[in-house]
Amino acid sequence: MTPVKDNLGGHRLALIATVGMVGALLLLAVGAWAYDNSQKDRIAPGVTIGGVDVGGMDVDEARRVIRDEVVAPLRQQVSVRFSDETYTLTPEQLNQRGDVAGMVDEAIEESREGGFVGRVGRYVAGGEVNSNIPAEVHYSKKAVRNFVETLAEEINRDPVNATVIPSGDSLNPQPGEKGIDLRNQEMTELITARIEQPLGPRTIEARVLRTDPEITRKELAEAYPTYVVIDRGGFQLRLFEHLKLAKTYTIAVGQAGLETPAGLYHVQDKQVNPYWYVPESDWAGDLAGTVVPPGPSNPLQARWIGIADGAGIHGTSDIGSLGTAASHGCVRMSIPEVIELYDRVPMGTPIYVL
Repeated sequence: MTPVKDNLGGHRLALIATVGMVGALLLLAVGAWAYDNSQKDRIAPGVTIGGVDVGGMDVDEARRVIRDEVVAPLRQQVSVRFSDETYTLTPEQLNQRGDVAGMVDEAIEESREGGFVGRVGRYVAGGEVNSNIPAEVHYSKKAVRNFVETLAEEINRDPVNATVIPSGDSLNPQPGEKGIDLRNQEMTELITARIEQPLGPRTIEARVLRTDPEITRKELAEAYPTYVVIDRGGFQLRLFEHLKLAKTYTIAVGQAGLETPAGLYHVQDKQVNPYWYVPESDWAGDLAGTVVPPGPSNPLQARWIGIADGAGIHGTSDIGSLGTAASHGCVRMSIPEVIELYDRVPMGTPIYVL
């Protein structure tokens, strides 16, 4: 009978041990639940908001940190620099604000991911969540668009063709300038990124596209196959071909009070043996308003090269007037020379009167 007593004692001990183990497990579960419950308003390690580490913080502490380190920087201006100018988009224009409560609530939600067992396992192992909550930024997108449009108005410029500046006996080449076009879409994206990532730099170099002019300095000779310079003071007309002096002619120019107009003109009209449409001017006397046909009585001999309203280059039989200020505003040349010039200057040729 003794062995039966021993078996009963063994069963009792096993039962006691099992009950103890279950009790211990219950206590452990209750403790784990209590600890997990105590962490419901605390952010898990490894969680960041807008790049700011808020791991281990409770809700109130996280809100203070996010206000100071995420939202406060939003109240800074965004600047765009181009050349020596800086253009600024202010917080007031942007109407910037951050959803602090929403960002912290999302961080809490991320911290509670994985369920009870997963969280307890993370607590025991000292693991991290490793989640970055984007900064919840609210601002006026219209203000960004308007700012970029204003930038374009300030920065953009059309390309400037290379050109020449005449002097008395030469054409001085002047280089062109590249055009500038702001890359609106790229700038909008860069500015938006700076607004939404407040820890980044707040000044941006303008992104532009530089465009070549239609005529570069290398192309000037081709662009100006002919060019005429009229030197009133020296009574000289100089013909340039591909920017090189080709021929110099002695001329007469307008007398005092009826000066040949200065400035840049172009060949507008060409006629062989032109008619003279006499202007309604006192100096024309009885001929005012009449039309004089080609012939000896017509002062516009052989050729007419019109360069401005009523003014032009023509031949004259009064070669004694050449080298003086004797005309009524036109440029006079000897007949053989005006015929030669006429054949060498096509329509549109620049005529610069000094």
